[in-house]
Amino acid sequence: MLMIRAIIRPEKVDAVLAALMADGFPAVTRINVAGRGKQRGIKIGNVMYDEIPKVMILMVIANNDKDFVVNKIMEIARSSQGAFGDGKIFISPVEEIYTVSSGFKESEKGEV
Repeated sequence: MLMIRAIIRPEKVDAVLAALMADGFPAVTRINVAGRGKQRGIKIGNVMYDEIPKVMILMVIANNDKDFVVNKIMEIARSSQGAFGDGKIFISPVEEIYTVSSGFKESEKGEV
């Protein structure tokens, strides 16, 4: 199992979530975040904004779905020209998953 953390532009979130849902990946956590990347913020007029609003999408998927999900997120989240600030995707292994309501450990066959 893998955890995907995708940090994307707020205006792209609804389209990304709709595409993932349509392709059979409805289980996500959405968190409003703020940060900056290599561009070190943005200057508008005389005002410097060090942190820019983004949204982080968290999801746990089966290993064999990684390429499909990453490519789908990149396809939908990328701005028309592709630009600084379009986001980042981080992938981490997931060792164990437990369901809080039942206390049961999830199976390792990809059922999340």
